[in-house]
Amino acid sequence: MKPLALFVKHDGQSSRAAMTCEYKCGNACFHEVPNTSTGAYFGDIVSSLNRRGLIKGGAAAVLAVGAGSALAACGSDQPADPSPAAAGTPGTGTAFTAVAPNTEDAVVVPEGYEQGVVIRWGDPIFADAPAFDFEKQTAAAQARQFGYNNDFAALLPIEGQANSYLLVVNHEYTTAPNMFRGYNEDAPTPEQLAITMAAHGLSVVEVKGESGTGKLTPVFGKYNRRITATTEFTLTGPAAGSALVKTSADPAGTKVLGTIANCAGGLTPWGTVLSGEENFNGYFANSDKVTDAAAAPGLKRYGFTAGKTANRWELSDKRFDLAQEPNEANRFGYVVEIDPWDPDSVPVKHSSMGRLKHEGASIYVTAGGDVVSYTGDDERFDYMYKFISKRKVQPGTGAASRRSNMAILDEGTLYVAKLTGDHPAAIDGTGKVPSDKGFTGTGQWIPLLETGADGKGKSLVEGMTAEEVAVFTRLAADKVGATKMDRPEDFEANPYTGKVYVALTNNSNRGKDGQAGADEANPRNLNKNGQVLELDDDHTGTKFTWSLLLVCGDPKAADTYFAGFDKTKVSPISCPDNLAFDPYGNLWISTDGNALKSNDGLFSVVLDGPNRGETKQFLTVPRGGETCGPVITEQRVLVCVQHPGEADAPTLDNPISHWPDGGAAQPRAAVVAVWQQGGARIGV
Repeated sequence: MKPLALFVKHDGQSSRAAMTCEYKCGNACFHEVPNTSTGAYFGDIVSSLNRRGLIKGGAAAVLAVGAGSALAACGSDQPADPSPAAAGTPGTGTAFTAVAPNTEDAVVVPEGYEQGVVIRWGDPIFADAPAFDFEKQTAAAQARQFGYNNDFAALLPIEGQANSYLLVVNHEYTTAPNMFRGYNEDAPTPEQLAITMAAHGLSVVEVKGESGTGKLTPVFGKYNRRITATTEFTLTGPAAGSALVKTSADPAGTKVLGTIANCAGGLTPWGTVLSGEENFNGYFANSDKVTDAAAAPGLKRYGFTAGKTANRWELSDKRFDLAQEPNEANRFGYVVEIDPWDPDSVPVKHSSMGRLKHEGASIYVTAGGDVVSYTGDDERFDYMYKFISKRKVQPGTGAASRRSNMAILDEGTLYVAKLTGDHPAAIDGTGKVPSDKGFTGTGQWIPLLETGADGKGKSLVEGMTAEEVAVFTRLAADKVGATKMDRPEDFEANPYTGKVYVALTNNSNRGKDGQAGADEANPRNLNKNGQVLELDDDHTGTKFTWSLLLVCGDPKAADTYFAGFDKTKVSPISCPDNLAFDPYGNLWISTDGNALKSNDGLFSVVLDGPNRGETKQFLTVPRGGETCGPVITEQRVLVCVQHPGEADAPTLDNPISHWPDGGAAQPRAAVVAVWQQGGARIGV
């Protein structure tokens, strides 16, 4: 164990265990904030990059999807033609008794609801895979079993098969001390390293439903697939083939092995799945040994630190040792696209959408067929982005249509957001509401990069090439003066209104030690509970208005706000993370790091009518766990319970959780389905 990492306290800022911080995000909240941007400083960075000698260059059904939605031409168990009228009266879908805050070692659901585990870490997803044995793990077995720490989830109906779906799930990270007995951090075995690499990536699993319930059971179907840290990907867009991404193993700079740190995601209208590579910086060792001084600004801005990593992959694969392969890190941090309907397809990494700590990527399609993707850079004081494609969606979700449409996210323009508040003089860092209309303002999308049909880019940032903008997107956004946000995580567009919602998880450094102070979109200094932003965006344009829907925390506290709704009638909510919509237009929020001394949970929020802002807790997850996903349909709710049982001290011999198997079993991350008794609709 690393004593300084594993036993450091969070000073009440978050309930996330220090062990989780160590392995999930490389202790990002205990390191210097990477964004220290000023105009002059980043002008120097761009000059430094240039000196490196780089290449110069210039509307249908809503799928069931966690943390992302898309308009798609295939069926689901949601209404085929959703509209405000069909959705019912405002608040329809939230008629359940709120779950009270608690610290139970269980998934706690409302009265009248049932639950069942769908699949857990290590469960076989192929007929030839062995049953999970905690004491006898192998890399070969893990590559054929459900991966570790599930995050994003999507549920895709299988055409022509009643009550059958593809479940697609991200596996964000591994925590080796909780996976292996006798684990030696300084000398893990080659097999242990290989197991953790195989436990990353994504799982595609066929699942079968039951009539009258929301229960789902995995089957060994033809679509089942594991994508891991060694699966081949194709890199597309301006970064592909550039000097920035070429390595000894890939001198062409177009073929990348693996995807890591996959957090949230989204679905596309053409039937594919998007996944965001988030905390990739924590996988690369020895940034202090990179000899090219011109590379240092990029390494610093993306949060790479000196010395060894927590995962120790650098011991068995030189790709993860920056001293040996300094460009390998530039091949991670992208939005990746997977075709779950073709287990033999080669997934894609889209550099046209920028390289950053992507929480995910959420697609919105306008009435005219224009495709827009929104994504957040999950770091304190980092930015919000959108990508507008130049191509329109081609009809159909068959193999040919998917292949053609997968190029949509390779051609278009990448933007970063700048926000202005309507009441700057009233913002004092306390969270005090500035007007009877709440926190409001305007914004603009500033262009960074334009990519053509040939994959070649045009930089829209003075002093940077297209390749540099694609690979060092944070530096480009710094240079144009984007607004520093409180950890922008998931984006979700309302399928009824088109308004876009953003989860801003927290930022305990806001206004601290010379850091940027409060502004109207981020109205509290030392922000430990986060907020949810509502954008009324001109999706294909560059202007938007915004307001804060929620300023999260204890509703009894003066610095909380629930869209003007009576705070005595809402559930406490802290650290919003993933977002989803139900069939009735309600927003659902999962939390990560609840700072209110309760387990994380899933919440519904009414967006329209007299109950706008009404927030109710639907479930809580077990001790040490994080609520991920989620998927909300008429028949069921799915959540991914990530890292149950993780605590500040090693917990293998005395875990704080035995969920989901109970008894003396080790905790295992798992996907859970929740449904109303008798098969009634969720929240109705």
